[in-house]
Amino acid sequence: MVSPSSSDDQKWMRSALVLASKGDGLSAPNPAVGCVIVKNNGLIGSGVTAIGGRPHAETLALADAGKAAKGATAYVTLEPCAHTGKTPPCADALIKAGVRRVVIGVIDPDDRVAGKGLTMLKAAGIEVASGVLGAEISRQLAGYLMVRRQGRPYVTVKIASSQDGRIALKDGTSQWITGADARRYVHELRSRHDVIMTGMGTVRADNPMLNCRLNGVNHHPVRVIMASHPEFDPNANIAQSLADIPTICITGRVTSQSEHIKADKARHLAAMKIITVAGDKDGRPDVMNALSVLAKQGMTSVLVEAGGTLLASLMRQGLVDRLIWIKAPMIIGGEGIAAIDALDLSSLDEGRGFTSVKRQQLGDDMVDIFERNT
Repeated sequence: MVSPSSSDDQKWMRSALVLASKGDGLSAPNPAVGCVIVKNNGLIGSGVTAIGGRPHAETLALADAGKAAKGATAYVTLEPCAHTGKTPPCADALIKAGVRRVVIGVIDPDDRVAGKGLTMLKAAGIEVASGVLGAEISRQLAGYLMVRRQGRPYVTVKIASSQDGRIALKDGTSQWITGADARRYVHELRSRHDVIMTGMGTVRADNPMLNCRLNGVNHHPVRVIMASHPEFDPNANIAQSLADIPTICITGRVTSQSEHIKADKARHLAAMKIITVAGDKDGRPDVMNALSVLAKQGMTSVLVEAGGTLLASLMRQGLVDRLIWIKAPMIIGGEGIAAIDALDLSSLDEGRGFTSVKRQQLGDDMVDIFERNT
């Protein structure tokens, strides 16, 4: 019996993790899972959850391995499913393929699985090990795990600012604070998320496209606009691209979609989905309610690129899981627009909610990545 902490297990599980990462931003509503099939210390099959969530990684890896899967070891980043949904259980597929051993990275917290896949495999006489590279895989599956455990997506906030935390001059000028390398990095970030979220103020001020502009990448995350009401300029980039990029406007004001469209006098806005959630007195949607709605629609990861009002709202409610702050080598001064609005802190300790996990240079700009303390 090989120890689940052996170097070989870690080597092959890392291969499965690399595969899984290729599905980030593509597999919703299912998690991006990687699976490799190994025999005689050689790779005989591999798979990653397909675009849209099906087929599952195990199904594709077993098909790739074919009959050679009998007597092999399967490495899978997330516990194989044990329930019949639109497809049969992956645990059953592994059993029928005759694999000898299954190594699992993370146990699935889904109530329909939650150890049942592991139990099925053991009951069939298959040797099972779990927890290999569990911490690293949990980070890659952070969005899926967050939805299962807390009912909301994993939220990453991206800020591009001057060294003194200003995102624009006092007249709103902001293009370009950061350089070309940093902007390319942001598009890579977008490609790995299910959702790009911003506020209506940013839409009006910057007229962004909020798409993914990378060579060879042909998909765009869902655009989510947080607004008191969806009054778009028909000539805005977002309004002009509704037919090509899925877009949702989440509002806190109770008004029917048809009334919005009639008020805007723009029939093409019918291509935008409008969702109303509980809001404040000004009609701004509550951010936790908005995130819960997105989770119910199968979205697990949100990249927020917004102004100070929305960012402060997320911060105050403890809903920022990761903060990516890109700073350019410039100073704008106190008259510039701040990255984050007032947080109403009563002590310095309230502002110490994050831990630095990575720093890297991108051209002339510096990227600092922080994760929320748990």
